[in-house]
Amino acid sequence: MAPIVLDTTIVIDALKGRPRTIARIDALEPAGDTPYVCAVTVEEVTSGLRPREREEATALFEGLAVAPLGMAEGRLAGWWRREYRMKGRTLTQADALIAAAAAGINARLATGNPKDFPMKELTLEHWPVGE
Repeated sequence: MAPIVLDTTIVIDALKGRPRTIARIDALEPAGDTPYVCAVTVEEVTSGLRPREREEATALFEGLAVAPLGMAEGRLAGWWRREYRMKGRTLTQADALIAAAAAGINARLATGNPKDFPMKELTLEHWPVGE
């Protein structure tokens, strides 16, 4: 099975009931892919939830594997932020950590914002926002 990390934009679209996003997520496991999230995405989504949205978000998260964030991923995220800052580009801590979580498990990264993930080491899948 091939791992794929779903970034925050994808999880939000799924929770909004976007048909194309839901269909893509539903098609992952039958295609032999394992969908993951990382703790950063869980935090970002949870911080914006309304009380009535909690159960649905919890159910979604419980159906996904978790890409770990440890020392190696923290270092990689830090190096990427430093490298791109020296080139005049600012990466957010959240995006760098999500990318490092994907790299840490050799996963593709599904995102609605591919411009936020310029790291050449990543394999990105652009899932347009709002579909």
